[in-house]
Amino acid sequence: QVQLVESGGGSVQVGGSLKLTCRFSGASFSGISMAWFRQVPGKEREGVADIRISGASTISDSVKGRFTISRDIAAMTMWLQMNNLTSEDTAMYYCAAGRGAILTAPHLWTYWGQGTQVTVSS
Repeated sequence: QVQLVESGGGSVQVGGSLKLTCRFSGASFSGISMAWFRQVPGKEREGVADIRISGASTISDSVKGRFTISRDIAAMTMWLQMNNLTSEDTAMYYCAAGRGAILTAPHLWTYWGQGTQVTVSS
């Protein structure tokens, strides 16, 4: 049974940093892309960043220059380093995994974590 477990969320002040971690388990990691999405109540889930098996990544324009995605294939772990956080980054952040999925299509991602809350306050 595939599991994605996020950690690292919390409360931080504007301008602060957080690093989210997502651990994948329960299946082969071969060919798996991973991504971070976020969602605010009442709004659609938004793609933040993804990273493919090749190591290539896509970062959403809304966080480009502030967020960095990385992964360790051997450890089946992905991270999202979030710097210079703003109140608009407040959301539930979800880890996702799948094959052939793209950041702009959340419905194509097969596996999802339970989410970790990020709250940015002034």
